[in-house]
Amino acid sequence: MAIWQNLVRGLWLGGSLLASAGPAAAQLRPNPLRQVLRHDTAGLGRVLARPGTYRLQILYTRIRRAPDGTPHFRRYGYRVRPRQYFYPASTVKLAAAALALEKLRQLATHYPGLGPESVMLTDSAFAGQTRVLRDSSSASGRPTLANYVRKALLVSDNDAFNRLYEFVGPAELNAGLARLGLRHSRLRHRLSVGDQEPGSRHTNPVAFYADTAATQLLYRQPAGFFEGPWPRLHLRGESIGQGHVQGTQVVPGPLDFSQKNAFSLPDLQRLLQLVLFPESVPAAQRLRLAPADYALLRQALSQLPRESTSPRYDAVHYPDTYAKFLLGGGGTVPLPPGVRVYNKIGQAYGFLIDNAYVEDPAHGVEFLLSAVLYVNADGVLNDDKYEYDAVGFPFLRDLGRRVYEAELRRKR
Repeated sequence: MAIWQNLVRGLWLGGSLLASAGPAAAQLRPNPLRQVLRHDTAGLGRVLARPGTYRLQILYTRIRRAPDGTPHFRRYGYRVRPRQYFYPASTVKLAAAALALEKLRQLATHYPGLGPESVMLTDSAFAGQTRVLRDSSSASGRPTLANYVRKALLVSDNDAFNRLYEFVGPAELNAGLARLGLRHSRLRHRLSVGDQEPGSRHTNPVAFYADTAATQLLYRQPAGFFEGPWPRLHLRGESIGQGHVQGTQVVPGPLDFSQKNAFSLPDLQRLLQLVLFPESVPAAQRLRLAPADYALLRQALSQLPRESTSPRYDAVHYPDTYAKFLLGGGGTVPLPPGVRVYNKIGQAYGFLIDNAYVEDPAHGVEFLLSAVLYVNADGVLNDDKYEYDAVGFPFLRDLGRRVYEAELRRKR
């Protein structure tokens, strides 16, 4: 009974507020997400019994195609709370990739020859910054913005994100998020290098060249400094945990995330929709990209690691579902035959997130599904003792499978 009460409460808070026709209509319309979760208390019940403890949020969007092919979206939510903080981890890489391509496209109107495959060399100009002159994963042996995009989205490479962050800069990144209508999100730091004030405000010099010898300069960007202020989002719950590891010691008390990146679940799904269905949003809130830029993003979001030729990835270390949490369980099982997933995952501090568009053309199935949960039973952060394998991955795998199976049964 406790499981069912928690389940109903969570679905009422989320589903009735997020269905696209508004609260009144949503109360009368059956919530298919509620039906999916209600009929699988065995596979999903451990998390659904304590959704608050797991900080669970789910956003499911059904897609209906009009006779002319125009997509129509209807959203259903479970405990979706845009102001409730969770650490977005690597999901932010899609925003950096899209805004980097947008910036490069705008620069190319003034600097002929500049493009995603131009050689991109990064220098250093502030404490903690690093240079990049070579890239062994690139076909030419030189870094390019396109290769950074592919690495960031294909296997969630952190250094690739950092180079995109440095090229665009925090001022333009956050202005871009605001222009796109992503109102509960911010980008404040690089990943996995301990980036914090003031280093996070300083960006590296970057230069683009037409040739691998780096003799034909196309564009040079000097080191930058973001004076601020950072976006004020008024989020809740930015202090997390009962303790956190600092060096070799456990420091009592929560870890403060107010100076870290943030991205709400609706903003993550909206960003994915902007990349995959740009004409579904007002023109002023679309990305300013060329068809080739959209193609690059979509390919990197959907490719399996073994399908990539540049960069190349070893299937032993990067199985097909390495970066597919929904349906794939983070490398534990293959995707259903014929299914293609366009997604970006995140994993850090006990948070697991997947932001996905699932497509099965043979069966006419397509939907958006985004979810986050927090698996940290001991309440200590930075101790690398999280229940990713025992709780998180199985839940996301089963959630994706249940929604996909429901879509297969849905009449069209």
